Amino acid sequence: MACTEQLSLHPDRFDVTLVEAQDYCGGQAFSIPIDEERYGAPWMNQGVQGGSYIYHHTMRLFSKYSNVQAQHVDLQVSFGTGEHFWTNLFPTQLQVKHKNEIKRFKWAIRFMRWTEVFWALIPLKVSLKMFFFSDEFMNHMIYPALALFLGTGNATPDLPSIMMERLYTSPTYGMWYKVDDKSLSSNLPPMVVFPEERAFYEVWRKALVERGVNVRLRTEVDAVLERSNKCVRVLTRPRRPKPDDHIPNDEDQDLPQTEEVYDEIVLCVLADTAQRLLGKTARWIDNRVLGATTWSDDITITHNDTEYIKKWYTVDFDENLAVNNINGRDDSDRVQRGRTDFKPMYMIKNVPKDPRKLEMCFDCSNFQYQLKEAKKPFSNHIFQTIFLNKKHEDTWTRSDPKGQDHPRGLVASALSRLDPLRLCCPVDVASQWQETYYIRSCLDSGECS
Repeated sequence: MACTEQLSLHPDRFDVTLVEAQDYCGGQAFSIPIDEERYGAPWMNQGVQGGSYIYHHTMRLFSKYSNVQAQHVDLQVSFGTGEHFWTNLFPTQLQVKHKNEIKRFKWAIRFMRWTEVFWALIPLKVSLKMFFFSDEFMNHMIYPALALFLGTGNATPDLPSIMMERLYTSPTYGMWYKVDDKSLSSNLPPMVVFPEERAFYEVWRKALVERGVNVRLRTEVDAVLERSNKCVRVLTRPRRPKPDDHIPNDEDQDLPQTEEVYDEIVLCVLADTAQRLLGKTARWIDNRVLGATTWSDDITITHNDTEYIKKWYTVDFDENLAVNNINGRDDSDRVQRGRTDFKPMYMIKNVPKDPRKLEMCFDCSNFQYQLKEAKKPFSNHIFQTIFLNKKHEDTWTRSDPKGQDHPRGLVASALSRLDPLRLCCPVDVASQWQETYYIRSCLDSGECS
């Protein structure tokens, strides 16, 4: 869409065709209907909910095509439970326990800043050990804090160390800037919550059509047949509409293909999809770059199972875990704010069977502005729980075959992130689990996750 936007501003130079396999624009960013009386709003954003202020182009497009602007929010995060609980809102016992390592971490980050080129080649799991950090400090404090913003899940230990350094030292995109040598992270990262994405993309689509863009929904590119200086030949296939507009993978293979010719094409897809589409026309450098990314199958469940959330995450202020004096600094004002305003938006926990592995959860009712403004009780909150990497499914807390552990009260099941997808979305909350779809997430780079 962004590429089409820029090209469409020059109709004298470009005749643009936009091909989309789904029956709507926006891809992973879309909205679903929910019960307004129960949850406080008739819709919520699914897949992509918000982002950082560094995405200036995104903010400009929201301003241009949406009646409602992206809304500011100060991000509250809840990490772990019990003795391993900590948060960026107020100090806890875990931060006192690791006070020496927190102080050493600030020095290590400063040293990495001075020699950052070197750290681009060293994974986190190696560099942190080089500075003699404990497993508990790494697994319960560092890896979850990085996975939160980088979107790298259980692959976080394998990331280049320079990514951690930038997250703590950059005043522009360093979401944990600056390192707090008393409690590690005490800032509330400024974020933006997006407006209703389905409505935004529809307004944007209509604007592109008015500027002469040929927007073809329900059209899938099957293959690139030729790439030359003269033209690009591709095979396309129509898709059949679905009631919820989400078309499943690998359907409609019986429909006829059409060969089309263009001067140039831009593949706005994930790396492995691009490699598959290019097929025999891919050069060796294309295969090398596009084939270098490793992927995992994740599952996201949108639900309202408050019992599950309270069992596995810390969502309430606990006097026994909070500390007023953090390593010689009086933080009683932060503790008091925790008593009155602890409403975590993002929650991360370590998997009991393997503390290096993570599971994540959004409290959408604390994060998305239209739900937050309704001020519904916790029992009427909507959550998104993310289970990472299907290869490690045996460690997931949703694996109980009797359904005692995984979230109940389903609002919507998860999506396939890679190709055409489908969403099961009842108007109200279902009383039982429905079919689940996988999300493809990038393991190698926070940028493509």
